[in-house]
Amino acid sequence: MTIPRRSLRAAGTLVAAAVVGLTGAVLSAGPAAAHTPTWAVTCSEVSLDLTAYNSNVTNQVTVTVDGKDLLPTETFGKEFHKKLELPKHDKELTVHLVVKAGDGDNFSRDETKTAPVCEDAGTPPPAPSEGTPSAAPSTEAPAASATPSEAPSTSAPAAASPSPSSPDLAETGSSSATPVIAGAAVAVLLAGGGIMWSVRKRRTAQH
Repeated sequence: MTIPRRSLRAAGTLVAAAVVGLTGAVLSAGPAAAHTPTWAVTCSEVSLDLTAYNSNVTNQVTVTVDGKDLLPTETFGKEFHKKLELPKHDKELTVHLVVKAGDGDNFSRDETKTAPVCEDAGTPPPAPSEGTPSAAPSTEAPAASATPSEAPSTSAPAAASPSPSSPDLAETGSSSATPVIAGAAVAVLLAGGGIMWSVRKRRTAQH
């Protein structure tokens, strides 16, 4: 039995078309199945590992924390790897990841995760030691004791002065001898005057 050449050519054409169509389907499905947006959030950082993306298109990634940009929009090709440090916080943070694949919105990602509080972030600062307040009074104590000790020393001479009600001092000999001296002086003056009068009288009698 002979098969016409036209039938063989037609069959070969159909096989070739089927192979081409299958190859195109595999190539187009390959990048779609390979998109791997892996990311992790801890209390202190965000790790991004975006792999197996289509390098023939422009892909974009953005990360925000509580509505504020932690990673402004960046473009990448086949891969993107980065670690982002979170700001210090005392309450949970909402981390939002947006990945836009250039080969279709069905490969894009819009996900949200929560960053917990680090254990040491909520620890209150150490209270001041009790020794600090006690040191202040100890330094002031000598000053307080020095003030009373100086006051009596300044007033000591005043206490030595005799009070108005104290008895008069005993008379010394000088106060009782004053009349005797005065009387002797008067006697000397009288005697001198008498001598002068007698001398003048004798001279007058001789002339």
